[in-house]
Amino acid sequence: MSDCIRSTPLVLLPGLMCDERLWRHQVDYFSPRREVQVMSLVGANTMAALARDVLQKAPAKFVLAGLSMGGILAFEIYRQAPERVEALVLLDCTYLPDTPEKVERRNRQMDDVREGKLRQVLQEELKPNYFALAQQEDQALHDEVMHMGMDLGEEVFITQSQALRDRPDSSDTLADVSCPTLVLCGEEEKLCSVEMHEHMAQSIPQASLKVIDHCGHLSSIERPQAVNGAIETWLQESSLNKGVSSGAR
Repeated sequence: MSDCIRSTPLVLLPGLMCDERLWRHQVDYFSPRREVQVMSLVGANTMAALARDVLQKAPAKFVLAGLSMGGILAFEIYRQAPERVEALVLLDCTYLPDTPEKVERRNRQMDDVREGKLRQVLQEELKPNYFALAQQEDQALHDEVMHMGMDLGEEVFITQSQALRDRPDSSDTLADVSCPTLVLCGEEEKLCSVEMHEHMAQSIPQASLKVIDHCGHLSSIERPQAVNGAIETWLQESSLNKGVSSGAR
């Protein structure tokens, strides 16, 4: 890989019911040195269609970073256009499809949201799984997550939930990822286990693993300085080396 990764544009994909606010710390940190673009994951209810939309709006080549739903979508983007992805950052996400139990839960949540219970679903079912113990009392952080979800609204919740529910299994994609990849997660991740991220880092040929202490699912806003530092260090190392050691922690 060439040194161009040092200045390659950075494309950021937010998670379920999140927008550019999820990446505000990363935009502030990286934009003085490279073009940064946060994508809006709205307007389609399949991963394939969302990926096509991102690829239409993204630069010709880019570093791709996705958190949670954004990380899941990153696999689909890579499958559609691997030649455009110079490097990949997978944060707090899974490569597996929904289990039957999760499909049932998503269907029930969508029904609840159609009945006007979006705030209740966000407050009682999503948000409790997001934060590490150290952030449980951070009211400003909790409010920000609720504001993002409520601002996006009911229709976006339903279409994003459908895309997640019906997503393909990305297990076979792991070994096909040929670009340098950083796999990052919070130490107190509740939704996508540390073990799952360890497996990703071991299965992707040029992957490095970073686990952030005192951090849960929304690492980019829970521990932004640690996340920024991990990505920056990895980008520098990826620019200097032809490959990144697999599974390093």
